[in-house]
Amino acid sequence: MSICLYGPSGTGKTTVGRLLAQRLNKTWFDLDAEIEKEAGQSIETMFRILGEAVFRELESATLDHLLKADPSSVISLGGGALLDNKNRLLTESYGQVVLLSASIDTLVSRLSADNYVRPLVMDDPRQRLTDLLAHRHEHYASFGKAMITDNLNPEEIVREIQIRIGQFQVQGMDEAYDIVVQPGILNQLGKSLVEHGIHGPAALVCDQNVNPLYAGRTLKSLNAAGIEAVKIVIPAGEEHKTIQTVAAIWEGLLSAGVERGSVVIALGGGVTGDLTGFAAATYLRGVPWVNVPTSLLAMVDSSLGGKTGADLPQGKNLIGAFHAPLLVLSDPEVLSTLPPAEILSGMAETIKHGVIADLTLYNQCAAGWPQNINDITELISRAIAVKVEIITADPYERGLRQSLNLGHTIGHGVEKASNYRLSHGECVAIGMIAEARLAESINLAEPGLAEKLAADFTKMGLPVRIPADLNRQEIIAATLLDKKRTAKQIHFALPERIGKVQTGLVVEDWENRIIW
Repeated sequence: MSICLYGPSGTGKTTVGRLLAQRLNKTWFDLDAEIEKEAGQSIETMFRILGEAVFRELESATLDHLLKADPSSVISLGGGALLDNKNRLLTESYGQVVLLSASIDTLVSRLSADNYVRPLVMDDPRQRLTDLLAHRHEHYASFGKAMITDNLNPEEIVREIQIRIGQFQVQGMDEAYDIVVQPGILNQLGKSLVEHGIHGPAALVCDQNVNPLYAGRTLKSLNAAGIEAVKIVIPAGEEHKTIQTVAAIWEGLLSAGVERGSVVIALGGGVTGDLTGFAAATYLRGVPWVNVPTSLLAMVDSSLGGKTGADLPQGKNLIGAFHAPLLVLSDPEVLSTLPPAEILSGMAETIKHGVIADLTLYNQCAAGWPQNINDITELISRAIAVKVEIITADPYERGLRQSLNLGHTIGHGVEKASNYRLSHGECVAIGMIAEARLAESINLAEPGLAEKLAADFTKMGLPVRIPADLNRQEIIAATLLDKKRTAKQIHFALPERIGKVQTGLVVEDWENRIIW
């Protein structure tokens, strides 16, 4: 799928396009530069000698060639490249068009600092731009909401574009992999796999709850793309996140004749993804896999980062491996069948990402679960953006990535002590409040942070206190077994404020600083 950046001169299409292509590991083209290369002369010369009509013909031919030669590229378009409806239909058939915009003052400032000659705004940039934008207002408005680039640096613009288009790539692990968030993509799963060079044969792993909902549709999509697939069904629920279930997946892979050239597909929530990824990591010393999360919690958290594993009776995720998937595909439409309690559990992980690094995301979550599929998609993409930035910077959890443990250290202890009566998300919410109070007790967090979080969580319907019926010593014992310890010391990730977390913190007497 291609991504074409469009808009007036000075909106940053060239700089942003180059950086976006780097982030997504795609080929980048500047359409004007490619036209000049093809014609052997500058665009200014073409306009002056040949006229705009001849230039537009060459522009159309060059655009057609680039899209057909590399249909998954990033292309920075000229400001009038899609005035010809034929060009617009062509670009939209290959992917997405993102319109960039900025104020007149910003455009003039940027163009004045640029040595590149733009024929349509040569003489009096401010007046020519004003006239040009007035003339093209209706045309630009037809592309929907523009990405406003004023007061944003190129990295920030790229981040917002990625959130809007729902495309990310995790880099830094042994293999880079793509993450795509797109409503309806489950129906195109087979096609998407083929576009990413994945041809199977495949083994589809799902649990007993997801099987009747989405397995049939998924198998149909795979078969339509020419991918042979067999289905392996496992029991549902955290209580089945065990080595016994992993062994059942191994048996299924063996019976299906899965080889190293095959692909294993996890279709389901976080438990299914963790177990299937771990089975793929250890079967034949590692086979490729694809993660297709169907829960909110899995989409924004557990499907990302390549961490796989299973639980032991003593605690969560005590066995596992880093085994990055080939691809992660999330379809927000499947969340319509998710029970409200599961949505709420996923919202805890989503708002956690806001607490870590994104105030906008935090406020969106605090406003409640959106009803519009576009807003749901943006919420998911914004949460993914936080995690992707962190795991790309620290893929193997040696520093920054520990910030993602916010709420989990105490939360996992609560979850284990409740015998998993409480959902993972509920326990993370409880853990975040407890750890925010812990941060305040050591004068790390700004005063009132825990109360602010507790008020917003309560409004969302999330629990904020450790249930009184849970055994305190069991919570402490489970926390001390947490995998985030070294030299028998717990290392906390604690919030300073919404948008900033410190990691690797050892808190003396933490057991007595928590409000039980």
